[in-house]
Amino acid sequence: MIRQLLTESVLLAFAGGGLGVLLAIWGIRFLGLLISLGPSHTNLHAELNWHVLAVAAGLSLLTGLLFGLVPALQSTDLNLAETLKETTTVQAHPRTFSWSVSTTQALVVGQIAISLLMLVAAGLFVRTLSNLQSLNLGFNRENLLLFEVNARQSGHQDADISEFYENLRQRLAAIPGVRSATLTRDSLIQGESSMPISLPGQRPRDDTRFAMIGPDFISTMQIQLVAGRGIEERDRPGSQSVAVINEEFARRNFPGRNPVGHHLMIWKEDEQKNLARDMEIVGVVRNAAYGGLRKEALPVVYFGYNQGYPLPNEMRFVLRTAGDPTAFVKAVREAVHQADPRLPVSEMQTQKAEIAESLQQEILLAELCSGFAVLALVIASVGLYGTISYTVARRTGEIGIRMALGARRGPVVWMVLRDVFVLAAVGLAISLPIAFGTSRFIGSFLYGMKPNDPRTVAAAVTILIGAALLAGCIPARRAAHIDPMTALRHE
Repeated sequence: MIRQLLTESVLLAFAGGGLGVLLAIWGIRFLGLLISLGPSHTNLHAELNWHVLAVAAGLSLLTGLLFGLVPALQSTDLNLAETLKETTTVQAHPRTFSWSVSTTQALVVGQIAISLLMLVAAGLFVRTLSNLQSLNLGFNRENLLLFEVNARQSGHQDADISEFYENLRQRLAAIPGVRSATLTRDSLIQGESSMPISLPGQRPRDDTRFAMIGPDFISTMQIQLVAGRGIEERDRPGSQSVAVINEEFARRNFPGRNPVGHHLMIWKEDEQKNLARDMEIVGVVRNAAYGGLRKEALPVVYFGYNQGYPLPNEMRFVLRTAGDPTAFVKAVREAVHQADPRLPVSEMQTQKAEIAESLQQEILLAELCSGFAVLALVIASVGLYGTISYTVARRTGEIGIRMALGARRGPVVWMVLRDVFVLAAVGLAISLPIAFGTSRFIGSFLYGMKPNDPRTVAAAVTILIGAALLAGCIPARRAAHIDPMTALRHE
């Protein structure tokens, strides 16, 4: 008897293991697709080899033996007289439940607890991703096309690099459908450049970021201008060096004053004792995301790339288009080729794609956690459905007698669903303290919320209770439609 039951259990376990391997094959391909959409330097090397298959086979065998041996031993250790009596009497509920049913209930409770933990984690990561995607960046991310060129690598020298970039900007701006064109050394999302900058008479500080930009950068990015003007075409080599600052720089250095018309100093990075140049502040703009979406507003100084220091090398052009930016890729490549056939175009993408690339970690965490949460919820629902269905089958005689004595379907449905609520409540009671205690370990991955976010926990609990009710509705409906005569004849 034990050998027969173990054989069935192991066969079921190996069948599940085989399906798991097929799911793993699909999952690796899906994960590889997600990774390929991220940064080019990210590489995923995962494959199913004989090591993995051996582990899968070993786990399947262990599962079959572990979860098949205890029920097999229990089924062969019966008191025949009591067992025969039980088949002809109405079984009380839940006092006469066998040990195997209690074990099943414990497993279902464990599945519910794990499902809630996964749902809470998935909810936190999904809401973090939503918060970052809906963040006000300080500029308009729509209809922007970005690409990089490096004139120095193509043979251009210091004397004509700035002029070449300006001519290329004007050529790109003349493309039909391009509303405006500008350039910058670093994109705002990826910018990390800093430079010793100070006000006259003060010591230089290294906490200020800078952005080398071209004419019309402020208007092309649609950064709101608070005072003054932006960098324009009149700001050429030989003219007065000018700069545009953001509100954070103004708040720290000009509290309660209008910064326009004041000056600031940019110091050489290698010799801070020698003044590089004096720059006049001609405008103030709203704070825009710089160096990543998670960072707080930093003091940023914008100045022209062609006013002498530092010398421009690789530059990123930004085009605002009238429609889909990807439709202008061919025209942009042709314009660059006409300007210099030797000049390669790289890193061409939309602004929205660059933002999505910077959120690749958050996207992966949200998608993977959501996938595991759905899988855990399905497993818990199936286990709960099986447990309740088995309970209803064992109580068929009792339910038949209740129906014969006049019990209505509503109380019978509630009697079954009560078991569902009890199992779900026990699972929640176990997992909620664990969720509140462990969520703080992922606090560094979150944005715009606390680890113990009540809305996320409430949503996870609601989803879990809904899935539990859905799993219990079918057995409850089946119990409510039991024919008393059929049940009594069966008993």
